[in-house]
Parts: sequence; structure tokens; C-alpha cells
Amino acid sequence: MKKKIAVIGSGFAGISAATVLADQGQEVHLFEKNEQIGGRARQFGAEGFLFDMGPSWYWMPDVFERYFERFGYHPRDFYDLKLLDPGFSMVFEGNEIVDVPANFEDLCDLFESIETGAADALRKFMNEAAYKYEVGINDLVYKPGLSLGEFADFKLFRDVFRLQVFSSFSDHVKKHFKHPKLVALMEFPVLFLGAMPEKTPALYSLMNYAGLKMGTYYPMGGFHKIIEGMAQIAKDKGVNFYQGEPVQQLEIAKNAVHHVSANGHSMDVDAVVGAADYHHIESKLLAKPYRNYDEKYWAKKTFAPSSLLFYLGVDKKVPKLKHHTLFFDNNLKQHSEEIYVDPQWPKKPLFYVCCPSKTDPDVAPEGKENVFILMPIAPGLKDTEAIREEYYHILMERLEDFVGENIRDHIIYKRSYCVTDFVNDYNAYKGNAYGLANTLMQTAILKPRLKSKKVNNLFFAGQLTVPGPGVPPSIISGQVAAKELLKQL
Repeated sequence: MKKKIAVIGSGFAGISAATVLADQGQEVHLFEKNEQIGGRARQFGAEGFLFDMGPSWYWMPDVFERYFERFGYHPRDFYDLKLLDPGFSMVFEGNEIVDVPANFEDLCDLFESIETGAADALRKFMNEAAYKYEVGINDLVYKPGLSLGEFADFKLFRDVFRLQVFSSFSDHVKKHFKHPKLVALMEFPVLFLGAMPEKTPALYSLMNYAGLKMGTYYPMGGFHKIIEGMAQIAKDKGVNFYQGEPVQQLEIAKNAVHHVSANGHSMDVDAVVGAADYHHIESKLLAKPYRNYDEKYWAKKTFAPSSLLFYLGVDKKVPKLKHHTLFFDNNLKQHSEEIYVDPQWPKKPLFYVCCPSKTDPDVAPEGKENVFILMPIAPGLKDTEAIREEYYHILMERLEDFVGENIRDHIIYKRSYCVTDFVNDYNAYKGNAYGLANTLMQTAILKPRLKSKKVNNLFFAGQLTVPGPGVPPSIISGQVAAKELLKQL
């Protein structure tokens, strides 16, 4: 018998969950508080420029393929995917550039040119990482994390040492490489997981495999093209979208959600998937007796960073910029500690610049550049226009020094985005940008539960539950939540 299910949030996790449920014959209603769907992967246009608001790294192409193939499609049915070469560039002290090639043998040659013996070390590192990727992405991340029993016959227990679940990622990298540039290059991907390399399990060298061996891609037209493709399938399956409709309350009776209240009207439902911010859903939409976790629980958790972002339209080309440029010209450890150990605005920040107009002519007018700047910061920091402007000039001064030309006088569009915006737009706990950090004590069954412990028909998906932060994990999260809900119907 068809059931009526509400999904809260239209990011990757929400659309994924809604589509799986509708594909199985359920009546699905998806509520989005913003006027545009996509969550952090929204997009906006201004002055002829087209800006992705959030995700800009396309890794793990197999996860996207597996999702679309589930419904009889392929990513190319919705967007063109381009392999970037170099995948990204890193800028070190003295504006020294390291371009990371797409070809793995070229990458081995690069490593060897920096440190004798590093090519063989990289091959060994990647062989181990390939196994972790196979087990982690194909098996582990599709587990709901509800009990240890899920892993009883699973490779994780059999090969726990090979997977290096209890080893430090930082130690693992430094066993293979000594040169600071190579260490920085290998450690940077875990910043997307939201923790210091010392606190991240070595299991996540699978991220190095994803980024350095499988390649870095870009969906032409921007990341919102992925959302558009997912939404098209969802609508074809019968999912009903409600945009500009923030959910205000989940009404409970006999330990089950019976009504969803949004924008002053109420809908009766048989189940709910909460794919918006987990903390917000519990603290604002549920009465206290029905919450899994109290404020003390959330306060003790390690969250991935927030970010200070600038969306810039430049009225000229900037030849020295690549599609992705990471500025590691200051101390990574100091900046990391200012995020995770002693939260504060960074004294000498690292930052990232994305210039998609190097690859995609449709995101900027001819002869102009689309520039996106991101500086990771601790969540919950005081966020004022004055602070944003101060850091804008700090970052732009370093960017201009690197490219060797003036940019600020050529900016014809500028928008900033920071902690306050993440809270206002996504109800993000403390304005976090990426979700819950993937530390050892916040992995698998140690993450906030995908299924409510107190409300029988309430499930969660997204960056604050399994499997964790990032676009591919969010797509997976929605599928896992939907699967668990369907078991109960």
C-alpha cells in the first residue's frame, strides 16, 4: 500500500532519499525552505556571471554513476563531465607552484622530482588506498550505522588493520613521505572531512585515491547541473517539490510523526526523512521528549569548518590562475588549530581559489573571469561585515601577489558569504559548512543515528549522520535512509 512520506531539505541527500522512495511506489513530498532547490549546491547569476554557491570538487565519479544508473540513467544524460589537467595547483611559500597532473605516472614523476624514492612510495600508498576505497565506498558507507551487527560478516572486522581504522592519517602519510610539500599535498584532502590529519583515521587515504588516482572533474554548467539532473528524475518518479516552504513542526502522536506543518498548513504523513540540518530538526521541529540528543551532545561534537566565501566577477582574464588553486603558503598546522583546537579567526590563513571560467565559458562573459575564494574557519565565530572586509583584503593581497597583477580594481561583482549566511539559509549548526567531522570517535555507528530512537517513523540523512560530509557521501546518505525507511513500511 502506498504511503505518504515527507522529506525535509532538497540538497543531495534529500533529493536522493525522495527519489528512491518514489521509485518504490511511495507518495513523496519534498519541502525546501529556500526558493531554489539544491541546498549548498544552489547557484545564482549576477552581471552575466554564474556562480556555484558551494561544492566545486567533483571526486568519486563512480558514486554519481552508481546513483544515476540505479534509475536507468548515466551522468552524461544530464551534464558533460570534464577531467581537469592539472587536477589542481598548490602554491607554497615564495609563490612556488606545484601543478598536480591528471595522469598518475606523471604524478609519480612529480613526486620523485621533489623527493628521491617518493614515486615508489606513492605507488605503494595508492595500492593500499585503492583497497580502502573499494571496501569503504562500495561497502562501509552504504551501512546505516545502527548496530555493530551490521559488520559481523564484514571485511572491516576481518581486515581492520589493513583498513587502518585506528591509525592516524598524518602518521600514515609521514611514513611514506618526508618532504613538506608532499606531506601537504597528501594531507589536504582530509580537510574536506573536517578534522586535523592527526585526528583523522588513516582509512581516509581513500580520499587520496579518489582525488589523485581517479581524477578531479568538473560538470560543465556547474554543480547545480547535478541537482537539476537528480531533480528531473525525482519529478519523473512523482516526487512533489515545495519550494519556499520551511517546515515548522513535526507533530507526534504515539511515538510517530503524523503531521508535518509548513508555512502554516499541515500535511498528514506516514513517515519523514529529515535531510536538513539534524540539530535544527531535533531542536526546532521536535518537542523535547522526542529528541535523540540534547545541546550538550552537540556542543561536544567536532564539526567540520565553516567558511568565509567570496564570489567575484572580474572584468579581465587572469592568466596565472588555474581552475583549482590551493594556497599553502602559510602554516597548515597553525590554521588547523585555529579551527579545531582554539577556535578563532586565523592569523595567517590558508585559502582556496576556484576559477571555473578557465574550463567553462558559460559561467562568465567573454574576456572575464568567475572567481570563487574560500577560507576555512571555525564554526560559530563572530561574523560581521567589517571582519569579512578585513579578510577580503588579506586574501586579495596574497592572490594579487601570486598572479602578479591587480585584481581588486577590476572586480565588477562581489558577494561575501559566511557563518551568518549558513545559519540563515541552511539552519546549519554554528554555521558549519560541511557537516560533522570524520574523526575516529565520529565514524559509522558513532555518528548521530540515521533512525530516531524515540520517533518510530523518523529517519535522518545528510552531512550530520552516516556516512559523513561531502557530495558523494550525501548522495549515499539519502539512499541509505530511504532503504531503512522502506524496511519499516
